[in-house]
Amino acid sequence: MKTYSAQSGYVYQYFYEGYRAYTSGKESGQEYVFRISPDRKSWHDTGVFLAEEAVRAWEAAHERTLNSTERYAVAKVALFQAFDERSAPAQMKEGVRVRPADVEGIIENLGL
Repeated sequence: MKTYSAQSGYVYQYFYEGYRAYTSGKESGQEYVFRISPDRKSWHDTGVFLAEEAVRAWEAAHERTLNSTERYAVAKVALFQAFDERSAPAQMKEGVRVRPADVEGIIENLGL
């Protein structure tokens, strides 16, 4: 179990459960699943959806491939951003979608 103190004022506990492929309409990619709790009593799964289109856009612009560890890092930082931006824990039950601009910003902040 890991802990994250969000800018929203909540302290979340979370576990990384794993990832799986997903397809939704025309979009496909990987869903990174995290089990999270805002109070250590109630737990639920939250998916971070990293669209293949978003990854490919970054890879084309930077002429290199993101490996699996880097993709996980993007998903985890996107989860942290959602913790910070969403004002109430109930909003964390909704999945987190990573857009192409998010990938660019996250990778830049990570210095990859």
